Amino acid sequence: MRYNLVIFDLDGTLLNTLDDLADAGNRTLTEIGLPTRPAEEVRAMIGGGVGRLIRRLLPEDTEEAAVQDVIRRFKANYAERVNVHTAPYPGIPELVRALRACGIHTACNSNKLDAATQLLCRAHFGDDIELALGERDDIPRKPAPDGALRIMRALGAEPSRTLYVGDGDADILTAQNAGVDCAWVTWGYRRREEFEGLPISRAFDSAEALQRFILEN
Repeated sequence: MRYNLVIFDLDGTLLNTLDDLADAGNRTLTEIGLPTRPAEEVRAMIGGGVGRLIRRLLPEDTEEAAVQDVIRRFKANYAERVNVHTAPYPGIPELVRALRACGIHTACNSNKLDAATQLLCRAHFGDDIELALGERDDIPRKPAPDGALRIMRALGAEPSRTLYVGDGDADILTAQNAGVDCAWVTWGYRRREEFEGLPISRAFDSAEALQRFILEN
């Protein structure tokens, strides 16, 4: 097989976390007296980490001290209800198990807070996701390749045998920056037209199609 490591994004790729993220965001907005946002509007704001999400939720002229306060509030709200509505996308648990059964390493590289990344990967995939890295002070956020490169070193994989799977432009750019192949999935939070011409060489509409591509190459 061509690949011996598959690195997955989390939000919008492995797991549908939208309702829990929107709930935490809206509870936070209510606390500070701002109107709530529909989940579909929040969907377009996800990607780039919690700080970027909060800045998109708030008015553009919000002072930085206030932004930091809202980030703290959001983190607390999300931690309380991080796994209420969150669930794997159809076929994803089967895909991950099939890869592991074939001896392919699996990992997760996310801009989600590291504690939430670890919790959700354990809750939904157990040991089938061997290594998970979320947003941490010692790892620059995607599209920086640092997280992906650290995963490759830890699992002994070469770039030429690594596939990066994600739904966002940050994932496509992370794969480019890390020098690995990329698979873009259509079921997540971002739409092709949002990428402003960013090239997508491999696109998949289902976990089953992605599984066939990985195992037959």
